[in-house]
Amino acid sequence: MKARSIPVRSPAITPEIMLRAYAAGIFPMAETADDPNLFWVEPELRGVIPLDRFHLSTRLARTVRADRFEVRVDGDFDAVIAACAEPRPDRPETWINHRIREIFGALFRIGHVHTVECWRDGALVGGLYGLALGGAFFGESMFHRETDASKVALVHLVARLRLGGYSLLDAQFQTAHLAQFGTQEVPRAAYRGLLERALAKPGDWAIWGPDRPLSGAQAVAALPPR
Repeated sequence: MKARSIPVRSPAITPEIMLRAYAAGIFPMAETADDPNLFWVEPELRGVIPLDRFHLSTRLARTVRADRFEVRVDGDFDAVIAACAEPRPDRPETWINHRIREIFGALFRIGHVHTVECWRDGALVGGLYGLALGGAFFGESMFHRETDASKVALVHLVARLRLGGYSLLDAQFQTAHLAQFGTQEVPRAAYRGLLERALAKPGDWAIWGPDRPLSGAQAVAALPPR
Protein backbone atom coordinates (compact mmCIF):
# COMPACT_ATOMS: atom_id res chain seq x y z
CA MET A 1 0.00 0.00 0.00
CA LYS A 2 1.41 3.38 -0.99
CA ALA A 3 0.89 6.40 1.22
CA ARG A 4 2.45 9.70 2.12
CA SER A 5 3.73 9.73 5.69
CA ILE A 6 4.81 12.75 7.73
CA PRO A 7 6.49 12.23 11.14
CA VAL A 8 5.15 14.39 13.95
CA ARG A 9 5.88 14.60 17.66
CA SER A 10 2.90 13.23 19.59
CA PRO A 11 2.64 16.01 22.20
CA ALA A 12 2.03 18.47 19.36
CA ILE A 13 -1.20 16.69 18.41
CA THR A 14 -4.33 17.79 20.25
CA PRO A 15 -7.92 16.59 19.76
CA GLU A 16 -8.62 19.78 17.80
CA ILE A 17 -5.65 19.17 15.50
CA MET A 18 -6.79 15.58 15.06
CA LEU A 19 -10.21 16.71 13.84
CA ARG A 20 -8.63 19.15 11.39
CA ALA A 21 -6.34 16.39 10.12
CA TYR A 22 -9.24 14.04 9.39
CA ALA A 23 -11.10 16.87 7.67
CA ALA A 24 -8.02 17.30 5.46
CA GLY A 25 -7.90 13.59 4.61
CA ILE A 26 -5.00 12.41 6.77
CA PHE A 27 -4.89 10.18 9.83
CA PRO A 28 -2.29 9.17 12.46
CA MET A 29 -0.47 5.92 13.10
CA ALA A 30 2.45 4.82 15.26
CA GLU A 31 5.17 2.36 14.30
CA THR A 32 4.49 0.24 17.38
CA ALA A 33 2.55 0.44 20.64
CA ASP A 34 5.77 1.43 22.44
CA ASP A 35 6.73 4.18 20.01
CA PRO A 36 5.84 7.53 21.63
CA ASN A 37 5.60 9.32 18.29
CA LEU A 38 3.04 9.39 15.50
CA PHE A 39 3.09 10.02 11.78
CA TRP A 40 0.39 11.31 9.47
CA VAL A 41 -0.74 9.02 6.66
CA GLU A 42 -2.43 9.90 3.37
CA PRO A 43 -2.90 6.80 1.17
CA GLU A 44 -2.73 7.07 -2.59
CA LEU A 45 -5.67 4.65 -2.71
CA ARG A 46 -8.22 4.99 0.07
CA GLY A 47 -10.35 2.09 1.24
CA VAL A 48 -14.00 3.17 1.22
CA ILE A 49 -17.04 1.04 2.07
CA PRO A 50 -19.94 2.37 -0.06
CA LEU A 51 -22.92 2.79 2.24
CA ASP A 52 -25.32 2.40 -0.68
CA ARG A 53 -23.66 -0.79 -1.95
CA PHE A 54 -22.62 -2.59 1.22
CA HIS A 55 -22.44 -6.31 0.53
CA LEU A 56 -24.00 -8.59 3.12
CA SER A 57 -23.77 -12.33 2.54
CA THR A 58 -26.78 -14.54 3.15
CA ARG A 59 -24.95 -16.39 5.91
CA LEU A 60 -23.93 -13.21 7.74
CA ALA A 61 -27.44 -11.79 7.38
CA ARG A 62 -28.77 -14.88 9.18
CA THR A 63 -26.17 -14.43 11.92
CA VAL A 64 -27.07 -10.77 12.41
CA ARG A 65 -30.80 -11.49 12.51
CA ALA A 66 -30.25 -14.25 15.09
CA ASP A 67 -29.02 -11.66 17.64
CA ARG A 68 -26.30 -13.97 18.93
CA PHE A 69 -24.63 -10.96 20.53
CA GLU A 70 -25.89 -8.06 22.57
CA VAL A 71 -24.90 -5.05 20.48
CA ARG A 72 -24.12 -1.87 22.38
CA VAL A 73 -23.05 1.57 21.21
CA ASP A 74 -20.56 3.81 23.03
CA GLY A 75 -20.56 1.56 26.08
CA ASP A 76 -16.88 0.94 26.87
CA PHE A 77 -14.43 2.82 24.67
CA ASP A 78 -11.39 1.95 26.79
CA ALA A 79 -12.07 -1.77 26.54
CA VAL A 80 -12.66 -1.59 22.78
CA ILE A 81 -9.47 0.30 21.93
CA ALA A 82 -7.47 -1.94 24.27
CA ALA A 83 -8.82 -5.01 22.51
CA CYS A 84 -8.11 -3.49 19.09
CA ALA A 85 -4.50 -2.91 20.19
CA GLU A 86 -3.91 -6.50 21.29
CA PRO A 87 -1.38 -8.48 19.19
CA ARG A 88 -2.87 -10.93 16.71
CA PRO A 89 -1.34 -13.81 14.73
CA ASP A 90 -1.60 -11.75 11.53
CA ARG A 91 -0.42 -8.54 13.25
CA PRO A 92 2.05 -9.02 16.10
CA GLU A 93 2.63 -5.26 16.38
CA THR A 94 -0.06 -2.60 16.68
CA TRP A 95 -0.07 0.98 15.43
CA ILE A 96 -2.23 2.05 18.41
CA ASN A 97 0.11 3.63 20.93
CA HIS A 98 -0.55 5.41 24.23
CA ARG A 99 -0.94 8.82 22.60
CA ILE A 100 -3.58 7.55 20.17
CA ARG A 101 -5.49 6.08 23.10
CA GLU A 102 -5.31 9.42 24.92
CA ILE A 103 -6.42 11.56 21.99
CA PHE A 104 -9.21 9.26 20.87
CA GLY A 105 -10.35 8.92 24.46
CA ALA A 106 -10.67 12.70 24.65
CA LEU A 107 -12.57 12.74 21.35
CA PHE A 108 -14.86 10.00 22.65
CA ARG A 109 -15.71 12.10 25.68
CA ILE A 110 -16.78 15.03 23.48
CA GLY A 111 -18.81 12.87 21.11
CA HIS A 112 -16.60 12.57 18.02
CA VAL A 113 -15.42 8.99 18.57
CA HIS A 114 -17.86 6.10 18.78
CA THR A 115 -17.85 2.38 19.39
CA VAL A 116 -20.05 -0.50 18.30
CA GLU A 117 -19.64 -3.44 20.65
CA CYS A 118 -20.71 -7.09 20.69
CA TRP A 119 -21.21 -8.65 24.10
CA ARG A 120 -22.09 -12.16 25.20
CA ASP A 121 -22.76 -13.25 28.79
CA GLY A 122 -21.28 -10.02 30.12
CA ALA A 123 -18.04 -10.29 28.12
CA LEU A 124 -16.91 -8.03 25.29
CA VAL A 125 -16.31 -10.39 22.36
CA GLY A 126 -15.98 -8.04 19.40
CA GLY A 127 -16.36 -4.50 18.21
CA LEU A 128 -14.92 -1.48 16.50
CA TYR A 129 -14.28 2.20 17.00
CA GLY A 130 -14.03 5.19 14.71
CA LEU A 131 -14.30 8.93 14.40
CA ALA A 132 -17.38 10.80 13.18
CA LEU A 133 -17.05 14.19 11.54
CA GLY A 134 -19.88 15.77 9.58
CA GLY A 135 -21.38 13.07 7.39
CA ALA A 136 -18.19 11.00 7.38
CA PHE A 137 -17.24 8.12 9.63
CA PHE A 138 -13.61 7.04 9.75
CA GLY A 139 -13.30 3.42 10.82
CA GLU A 140 -10.14 2.99 12.87
CA SER A 141 -9.90 -0.60 14.06
CA MET A 142 -11.95 -3.67 14.87
CA PHE A 143 -11.45 -6.93 16.73
CA HIS A 144 -13.17 -10.19 17.54
CA ARG A 145 -12.86 -12.86 20.20
CA GLU A 146 -15.74 -14.92 18.86
CA THR A 147 -16.52 -15.84 15.27
CA ASP A 148 -18.38 -13.11 13.35
CA ALA A 149 -18.43 -10.66 16.28
CA SER A 150 -16.53 -7.92 14.42
CA LYS A 151 -18.60 -8.53 11.28
CA VAL A 152 -21.83 -8.13 13.22
CA ALA A 153 -20.48 -4.89 14.70
CA LEU A 154 -19.69 -3.63 11.20
CA VAL A 155 -23.19 -4.45 9.95
CA HIS A 156 -24.69 -2.52 12.86
CA LEU A 157 -22.32 0.37 12.16
CA VAL A 158 -23.37 0.58 8.51
CA ALA A 159 -27.04 0.41 9.49
CA ARG A 160 -26.61 3.26 11.98
CA LEU A 161 -24.71 5.38 9.47
CA ARG A 162 -27.38 4.88 6.84
CA LEU A 163 -30.17 5.72 9.28
CA GLY A 164 -28.23 8.79 10.43
CA GLY A 165 -27.72 10.19 6.95
CA TYR A 166 -23.96 9.65 6.69
CA SER A 167 -22.51 9.47 3.19
CA LEU A 168 -18.92 8.26 3.69
CA LEU A 169 -17.47 5.27 5.53
CA ASP A 170 -13.69 5.52 5.31
CA ALA A 171 -11.88 2.22 5.96
CA GLN A 172 -8.43 3.76 5.34
CA PHE A 173 -6.98 0.79 3.42
CA GLN A 174 -8.44 -2.03 1.36
CA THR A 175 -7.89 -5.46 2.93
CA ALA A 176 -8.91 -8.98 1.99
CA HIS A 177 -11.20 -9.02 5.02
CA LEU A 178 -12.98 -5.78 4.08
CA ALA A 179 -13.23 -6.67 0.39
CA GLN A 180 -16.06 -9.10 1.15
CA PHE A 181 -18.25 -6.14 2.13
CA GLY A 182 -17.74 -4.31 -1.15
CA THR A 183 -14.87 -2.04 -0.11
CA GLN A 184 -13.46 -0.01 -2.98
CA GLU A 185 -10.09 1.65 -3.49
CA VAL A 186 -10.58 5.33 -4.30
CA PRO A 187 -7.75 7.48 -5.71
CA ARG A 188 -6.62 10.34 -3.48
CA ALA A 189 -8.16 13.14 -5.57
CA ALA A 190 -11.53 11.38 -5.84
CA TYR A 191 -11.48 10.62 -2.12
CA ARG A 192 -11.00 14.29 -1.31
CA GLY A 193 -14.15 15.05 -3.29
CA LEU A 194 -16.11 12.41 -1.38
CA LEU A 195 -14.80 13.76 1.90
CA GLU A 196 -15.63 17.37 1.06
CA ARG A 197 -19.21 16.46 0.21
CA ALA A 198 -19.59 14.33 3.34
CA LEU A 199 -18.30 17.06 5.63
CA ALA A 200 -20.80 19.52 4.17
CA LYS A 201 -23.82 17.47 5.27
CA PRO A 202 -23.62 16.33 8.91
CA GLY A 203 -24.86 12.92 9.91
CA ASP A 204 -26.75 12.12 13.10
CA TRP A 205 -25.08 9.36 15.11
CA ALA A 206 -27.70 9.63 17.86
CA ILE A 207 -30.69 9.18 15.54
CA TRP A 208 -31.05 5.71 17.06
CA GLY A 209 -30.06 6.26 20.67
CA PRO A 210 -27.75 3.95 22.66
CA ASP A 211 -30.60 3.27 25.07
CA ARG A 212 -32.64 1.93 22.13
CA PRO A 213 -30.35 -0.54 20.36
CA LEU A 214 -31.08 -1.87 16.90
CA SER A 215 -32.13 -5.48 16.70
CA GLY A 216 -30.40 -7.65 14.15
CA ALA A 217 -33.50 -7.65 11.96
CA GLN A 218 -33.67 -3.85 12.10
CA ALA A 219 -29.99 -3.57 11.20
CA VAL A 220 -30.36 -5.83 8.17
CA ALA A 221 -33.50 -3.96 7.08
CA ALA A 222 -31.56 -0.67 7.14
CA LEU A 223 -29.00 -1.95 4.64
CA PRO A 224 -29.29 -1.60 0.86
CA PRO A 225 -31.35 -4.34 -0.83
CA ARG A 226 -29.30 -7.42 -1.62
